[in-house]
Amino acid sequence: MPKLTVGPYVASMKTSRDRVRDREAFLARARLRDDVPSVAGLPLVGLGGSCGKPAFALPYLLTWTDENTRALEAVAKEFDCFVEYGAYPHLKLDEDGQEVAAVQDWSNLAMVFVRPGYERGEELLVRLRDILAPRS
Repeated sequence: MPKLTVGPYVASMKTSRDRVRDREAFLARARLRDDVPSVAGLPLVGLGGSCGKPAFALPYLLTWTDENTRALEAVAKEFDCFVEYGAYPHLKLDEDGQEVAAVQDWSNLAMVFVRPGYERGEELLVRLRDILAPRS
């Protein structure tokens, strides 16, 4: 699978430093959110506030357990990453520590943030969606 196909969309949401006070430009960008893309059947629900990574809603709520954190670590290894546990788990490349994904669990929503330029972004998103799904 390729990297995420939402890179141009994400770029269209951002602006340059000299236009951050331009209300009309903001309103034009805000209209782009009227037609939001999805990847692998997961809707784009926003962008990371500081990092700008696209966030995709998982089709279930997520509660962290020993089992699913071990599964997360196994997926990280498949992608030559390690898991860094902060406020929520981040997947970072073994090679240089670059963050390629993060998983957030909230009471009403679970999301995966994926770096749009990551070559295996869509594949990682699908693997995380599948491996983190609650087991009955």
